[in-house]
Amino acid sequence: MGMQVVAGAVLQCSFGAAPSAFSVLPANRTNAGGPPAANIMDYAPLVNIAPFGMCSSLANPTVASATAAALGVLTPMPCIPNTVAPWSPGAPTVMIANMPALDDSSVCMCAWAGVIKITMAGQVTVQIP
Repeated sequence: MGMQVVAGAVLQCSFGAAPSAFSVLPANRTNAGGPPAANIMDYAPLVNIAPFGMCSSLANPTVASATAAALGVLTPMPCIPNTVAPWSPGAPTVMIANMPALDDSSVCMCAWAGVIKITMAGQVTVQIP
């Protein structure tokens, strides 16, 4: 069984240099272990998903242009997450605001080819199937 993801969870992107904190707005009016609980629709860049320090993906146009300017030497640039689809797969047996709850095994894809994973769910008491 997975853990319910809540506000304050720790996220990591495969192309990011640092972890970031996950934000959940209290709009769903559901708490788990204290903080607001997340569902798969909590994927908005800069609202729910904060930057991961520096980005090293060549799919990111700013990284690609900086690398080209440095004559092919990979040059990381500041991360601006570009998530365009919900978390997948979520926990379809538990609904929060009529959407599947977000568990700690779900991933979110960044348009710059990064895979965003949940490294710590933000709480340790509420499990979901």
